[in-house]
Amino acid sequence: MKLRERISKFFHPAPGSPGWVLILPYAVLILLFIGVTFGGIHTWEYTNSPEFCGTACHTMPPQDVVYKESPHANVTCEECHIGRASFIDQAMRKTQGIKETYYEVFKLYEYPIRAKALRPSLDTCEKCHRPETFSDDSLRQINHFASDRENTASSVYLIMKTGGGDAREGNARGIHWHITSKVQYYSDDELSQTIPYVRVYNDDGTFTEYTDVESGFDPSTIDESQLKQMDCVTCHNRVTHNFKEPSKSVDQSMSNGLIDPSIPFIRQKAVEALTTKYATRDEAVKAIADIEEEYKRNLFDVYSQNGEKIQQAIVEIQAIYDRTVFHDQKIDWETYPNNLGHIDAPGCFRCHDGKHLNAENEAIRLECNVCHAIPVTANADDFVTRIEISRGPEPETHLNPNWISMHNQTLGPSCSNCHNTKDPGGTSNTSFCSNSACHGNVFTYAGFDAPALREIIKSQLPPPEPALEVPVLTGEPTYENYIGTLFTVKCTGCHTEGDAAPEGLDLSTYAAIMKGSENGPVIIANDPTNSLLVQVQSVDHFANFTLDELTNVINWIIAGTPEN
Repeated sequence: MKLRERISKFFHPAPGSPGWVLILPYAVLILLFIGVTFGGIHTWEYTNSPEFCGTACHTMPPQDVVYKESPHANVTCEECHIGRASFIDQAMRKTQGIKETYYEVFKLYEYPIRAKALRPSLDTCEKCHRPETFSDDSLRQINHFASDRENTASSVYLIMKTGGGDAREGNARGIHWHITSKVQYYSDDELSQTIPYVRVYNDDGTFTEYTDVESGFDPSTIDESQLKQMDCVTCHNRVTHNFKEPSKSVDQSMSNGLIDPSIPFIRQKAVEALTTKYATRDEAVKAIADIEEEYKRNLFDVYSQNGEKIQQAIVEIQAIYDRTVFHDQKIDWETYPNNLGHIDAPGCFRCHDGKHLNAENEAIRLECNVCHAIPVTANADDFVTRIEISRGPEPETHLNPNWISMHNQTLGPSCSNCHNTKDPGGTSNTSFCSNSACHGNVFTYAGFDAPALREIIKSQLPPPEPALEVPVLTGEPTYENYIGTLFTVKCTGCHTEGDAAPEGLDLSTYAAIMKGSENGPVIIANDPTNSLLVQVQSVDHFANFTLDELTNVINWIIAGTPEN
């Protein structure tokens, strides 16, 4: 009997057949339906799993290795690469896997593998992370070790101004302002590392254009369809698949004790071994293992005391190599630039480089403290670390969007009213202006020395500050012989003519001083006790008079505030 006839007879039993024969076809159909349904569900879930994504395709092991150590190690692959959506939507999005399978089978893919069809963060990241609510500032400690004999330890402290909020509520600020506001950009390279044009939208739908003055880009040629909306992944592009730069990997392992910092020169040798290019993994593993032989040959006294620690360090250095270099897939720490930060890749400086200017020649601000507080470096033996958080009014000069590109040319006496200016531009960490985290780094991707920018900001430089000193008072104080110079030296860095003057208080001229602030007079002739200026200067202020200076101001007020 032919198979077709057997199947027909099975599903259409003859009349009068036993009951179980009549029921059996339906039972088989139900079991087949259940099997196919649950088998399909299992297959669907398996193809969305990290196990499948990371191991089924031999192009993906590098991504799988770093994924398992990432903050998203408990998030399945499809939640980011497909996005949370209905089954139909997910199935439609997943059809791109047909092309990937075709490329895999016929080996048509190109190394290194790059994701080219990611969903927007609104469909992925923001299903869990709502930028508006991530608004609290946070303290970050970044540990470093020097490449010297002692592996000298230091830490950089940053207060990150995460920000967020909602522009409609008037509290949009900080880093996440970029997401809660509408910002678009144009990039002419695959990885969006070069951004010559940025467009920032206002609440009324108008926008401001910023163009890199060094790029030669003409905004009139912009193709609107090529504009990209800034979202989470614009900056957080390596949050899950991050192949760390060797020095950072070594610093982290030393901080965690996986490489003992007490081993002399170990940081230098580890970074040197990891940054060397090797033809194969075996060659790299052997070269790293040779660190032990180098200690034996050249630093036997060190090896005799640290032999076991050195062997443990070598194991960890080899593990770092296996997490960051994959010869078969042509991937290492340089393959995928990380857009968080601005040291090892352009990152923030793709736009905030100081040379993206609008029609008024105002820059997208390059201020260090736009996104984080001024970094503070602390050495291992520093008992107390003082982190400065600026909360007061800013001088008029600081409000210039190009301030950071010109600040080294405008250092003047008034700076010391708010900051300790010892060793300006140095790296001794002895003052606000001597900061190794700022001046000790080479900011390759910033536009500080861009020739075109230099020409533009020449006209914006404020006039040089007069090198004034508070005079030694002889006789009775007047505005002309003492008070005017004192206020110029101590007060007019903030309290000067212009909109930036706090509460409209201008202390740059006699008439303005006597006029007071928008809230009324600050000096009452013959009455120092009720003069607001004396009250403020009698407690902590941004720039306090010395006791002698305050006494002279009081005597001036008692005398009726004479001008001459």
